[in-house]
Amino acid sequence: MSTFGTLFRVTTYGESHCASVGAIIDGCPPGLELSAQDIQVQLSRRRPGQSDLTTPRNEKDFVQLQSGIEQGVTLGTPIALLVKNEDQRPHDYTETDLYPRPSHADYTYLQKYGIKASSGGGRSSARETIGRVAAGAIAEKYLKIVYGIEIVAFVSSVGKVHLPATIAPPSLTPINSDEEDDTANDALSKDLVNLLSTISRDEVDKYPTRCPHPETSERMIKRIIRAKDAQDSIGGTVTCVIRNVPSGLGEPVFDKFEASLAHAMLSIPATKAFEIGSGFRGTEVPGSQHNDPFVNDGTGRLRTTSNWSGGIQGGITNGENVYFRIGFKSPATISQAQDTAKYDGTPGSLAARGRHDPCVVPRAVPIVEAMAAIVVMDQLLIQNSRKTAANLLPPITTLPPTMVMPKKDF
Repeated sequence: MSTFGTLFRVTTYGESHCASVGAIIDGCPPGLELSAQDIQVQLSRRRPGQSDLTTPRNEKDFVQLQSGIEQGVTLGTPIALLVKNEDQRPHDYTETDLYPRPSHADYTYLQKYGIKASSGGGRSSARETIGRVAAGAIAEKYLKIVYGIEIVAFVSSVGKVHLPATIAPPSLTPINSDEEDDTANDALSKDLVNLLSTISRDEVDKYPTRCPHPETSERMIKRIIRAKDAQDSIGGTVTCVIRNVPSGLGEPVFDKFEASLAHAMLSIPATKAFEIGSGFRGTEVPGSQHNDPFVNDGTGRLRTTSNWSGGIQGGITNGENVYFRIGFKSPATISQAQDTAKYDGTPGSLAARGRHDPCVVPRAVPIVEAMAAIVVMDQLLIQNSRKTAANLLPPITTLPPTMVMPKKDF
């Protein structure tokens, strides 16, 4: 399906080389001051041609708002927006009439629909994510104004080049290899806690790799250039943090907060892995060390002394920072000749043409942020509708206080 969300619903449209791509956003609250520039900021971070590390396709990705806004204010009705495809070259893909590109979507889209776009994978192209990023920018503005929520993503690895262990996500940090020794350091080092608590988009964008560590960023540049020079590609990971998330978000059992995040992130093109909180490292740590003890923060609110959970327990946010990591595979389209087969099974060799990213992770950063914003926005609208409905009922007096939150706090 091309629609994501329950109350904040985002529908995207368009292929890589059609006239335009865009989205319809339904469920945006009325009264939000919104301009094209609010959206353009994120689209410009996503667009191609930003550096030698990305595809040279020259698209400005200027957004046009079509509906749902008057005099700079949202009406509460569907917001339609589009971005024209100005640098189209469908003739670059004529070889896909004969060959399905290895590990791309040419073959599977043809099997699914019995027809395919001239550019092969069609909707599997990263051009489709323009609508997501635009919708995410709208959600982010609301979340920032109303809740002070901040979402920042950054590149944490490219190929075998990783952030230093002191600031790396949990699964990238060393763990005691002694099978009989259960001791383990906290999933989040002090340096990583500080990074997740303070990192800004301005700091991330200082580096063409969007890795906020100068030495590591330089090594990543060399790795990406090496892949590009070899007419090859390389993958990597993006880490994201969501700050100031209210507690209580998530819809057990099938739409738990992390389940919705995983759904959103794994719908992004080229994704192959998702982990939240301690991730796979948490499988190697006993519960006595993995649990996050509660403590009174001095204001009467419960906080946790550690955050192995990644801000989510039982599928519901607990008020701590939500952090997660997404793995992006090496881009499938490369110019290097590959032995493969034609659609009829005849062996052959394919060297794809066109303009392609040797590594997608730098441009994936705003896409990850956008999908995170859409998830938070949707979950907040759902929870607020539940709270409003519950607060219309008389106070509960038949249950002990430990079983009932006061209406004003629920």
